[in-house]
Amino acid sequence: MDKHSDQKRAVQYLYPPSDPYDQRMLDVGQGHRVYIEQCGNPSGIPVVICHGGPGGACSPAMRRYFDPELYRIILFDQRGCGRSRPHASVTDNTTWHLVADMEAIRRTLNIDVWIVFGGSWGATLALIYAETHPERVRNLVLRGVFLMTQRELDWFYGGGAGRFWPEVWARFESLVPEDERGDLIGAYHRRLFSGDVALETRFARAWSSWENALASIHSNGAGGEAPGDYARAFARLENHYFTNAGFLEFDGQIIANAGRIKHIPGTIVQGRYDMICPPESAYALAQAWPGGELKMVRDAGHALSEPGISAELVRTMDRIAGK
Repeated sequence: MDKHSDQKRAVQYLYPPSDPYDQRMLDVGQGHRVYIEQCGNPSGIPVVICHGGPGGACSPAMRRYFDPELYRIILFDQRGCGRSRPHASVTDNTTWHLVADMEAIRRTLNIDVWIVFGGSWGATLALIYAETHPERVRNLVLRGVFLMTQRELDWFYGGGAGRFWPEVWARFESLVPEDERGDLIGAYHRRLFSGDVALETRFARAWSSWENALASIHSNGAGGEAPGDYARAFARLENHYFTNAGFLEFDGQIIANAGRIKHIPGTIVQGRYDMICPPESAYALAQAWPGGELKMVRDAGHALSEPGISAELVRTMDRIAGK
């Protein structure tokens, strides 16, 4: 199928395939309740979607990559964000809590094995889940790979990406006194967890805007202003995870443990000009994971909505379903 046809097919998936046939709040312990929804075919191939952030949320647009006649589509909001409660909470909120929550969702929905689909931080979570429970993963489909390494954090919050977007970077770091700019994650952390909701929201919007401004290859540098509640949850959770190095045991853990998923087939869809998660991480993962096939999308950045990335993801899911 030619590129033009692929993109036309991807656009057809912009519309939700169906209204969710199941929505619920699942008590996962420690005072957290996680929002889950299902749509598509209840007897179809189960696929769970890990959203980005940490601190983002699932949305109807995330259903667009799956033929609703063939897939049982499971979306959930991770702890502290979206419709999960308590909102913006970082208490008992770590990578390992999220992995356990995914297992609780799988058991609650009586699923033996499923496809795990995720992008950006969602790819991180998908990989860590798969390395922890490889017997439960049928396929991995990843986009915009983030491996939760210090090198990646230094790139995005230490000035690397800022060299390509100096005016946007200046806006991001200007809120912080000069003597704190050597550690912007730490500087923002002090303000995002200050206890002053107005201050937290101001810095949360700036944190979110920096990331949003660089997401698309067609960006003009305007990150927009996210709603306060969403921005506060997104920024607090993302900063909390990054401050704690993703709660991993050591830097580079995902690649070091790639042998645990060597038997799992998968696809890595990566934008060539991804400014948030540079392609070297996707390449390193493909080199370490025999089952992972890297699909580099030429004219694309980071965003899930990039036409080339959307088309490749639709193709991948159709192929897995045998279409």
